[in-house]
Amino acid sequence: MSLFNIFNVSGSGMSAQSVRLNTTASNIANADSVSSSVDKTYRARHPVFEAEMLKANGQQNSSPGVSVKGIVESNKPLLKEYSPDHPMADGDGFIYKPNVNVMEEMADMISASRSYQMNVQVADATKSMLQQTLRMGK
Repeated sequence: MSLFNIFNVSGSGMSAQSVRLNTTASNIANADSVSSSVDKTYRARHPVFEAEMLKANGQQNSSPGVSVKGIVESNKPLLKEYSPDHPMADGDGFIYKPNVNVMEEMADMISASRSYQMNVQVADATKSMLQQTLRMGK
């Protein structure tokens, strides 16, 4: 793998972590939303990543990295709360809240942010190495 491929690898990592940050932000933004039915209630979403190493082994021009395979909804149960005075309550007096755990989402956000920063540092270190290599020729 050449040094130039490292930019592709760290770039794919930054792109994946950006998607992770966006889904986490969406989950936190909708954590306090309320619905009158199970079908209309927001469900936590999480990105699914896939390593591209196998693709890279078969193709010489491709570099290993990560890709976002998709975004899946959490299958954790929704929070059902008895609140007959709430304007969104169903016929039985229940409201439904998302299955978002804000503490887990904050930890995930910190982790995604750190991973993004590490990919930026890898790209910076690679740039520095390439610049030093060019200076050797002077």
